[in-house]
Amino acid sequence: MTRTYLQAAGLAGIIAGACLALAAGPALAHHSFAMFDQTKVMTLQGKVTEFQWTNPHVFIELDVPSGRTNTHWSIELNSPNNLRRQGWTRTSLSNGDQISLRIAPLRNGKPGGLFLDLRKADGTTLDSGLPKNGTPVNVPRL
Repeated sequence: MTRTYLQAAGLAGIIAGACLALAAGPALAHHSFAMFDQTKVMTLQGKVTEFQWTNPHVFIELDVPSGRTNTHWSIELNSPNNLRRQGWTRTSLSNGDQISLRIAPLRNGKPGGLFLDLRKADGTTLDSGLPKNGTPVNVPRL
């Protein structure tokens, strides 16, 4: 009896370990920055249309003038918890705010990117709080 119990417990441990190993891949992929071209920095100026303070990542939706129309950009930021450590709050930006921000653009050329930093119309600056390996190298701050 004891041997059968130990064999069953060992098998359960192996199955649990395999499940954890399989789950680790998607978890790591979620935190990849591969979709952003971190060798390039773009500066955008526009009006905030939505500030989404949600997990797992905060987003700034932005309308940027482009000729006679606006191009809508979706900018990905860090998590609310990490941004809070940089001095951000859920009211740091409001719809209608005019901002100038720098991003690492999407590799596919669509209007989106990884947030680096911004300057509000009143001169206030906000930083991404990303680790140095999560942002382009040799980029001077605003």
